[in-house]
Amino acid sequence: MNDSNAGQAGMPAEDLSLLIVDDDVPFLNRLGRAMESRGFDVATAPSVEEALNCVAAKPPAYAVVDMRLGDGNGLDVVAAIRERRTDTRAVILTGYGNIATAVTAVKLGAIDYLSKPADADDVYAALTQSAGEKAEPPENPMSADRVRWEHIQRVYEMCDRNVSETARRLSMHRRTLQRILAKRAPR
Repeated sequence: MNDSNAGQAGMPAEDLSLLIVDDDVPFLNRLGRAMESRGFDVATAPSVEEALNCVAAKPPAYAVVDMRLGDGNGLDVVAAIRERRTDTRAVILTGYGNIATAVTAVKLGAIDYLSKPADADDVYAALTQSAGEKAEPPENPMSADRVRWEHIQRVYEMCDRNVSETARRLSMHRRTLQRILAKRAPR
């Protein structure tokens, strides 16, 4: 990416520092590589603690932060970034989207709120959109069955792949959950 393209996309050419915070390490690494290929100077952190250390060392111009992390809430990272640098363009990623957390994220200074699974193109578009520009609706939104399946998978992972605990949290019979987990993901 050359400097003239950076300015045209709404990105200042001089500072392309990007902090990506997500406790899903394979996703974190893939997104980091994808954003580096788009011209960003990427730093990654798999936890709130490491993210806060990165922010203290050098507040980024851009940030992509997962809402729920193993050691805390991604909104704490956004708030810390805003204290150190008010012009940071932060995007919140979450698999647990609801209106209350979206409103809180925006109040803390996030410029966008994306539901997982978000790809690098979605993240790049959110980071570089001009102020006041409306986001495009997704071309292929997930089906209701896929959303349900994704939610079950997240809770299952959150429970360290414990079927009984996952079934309890989802208020679902254990055998029903086992049948769902044995199937392929719906489209």
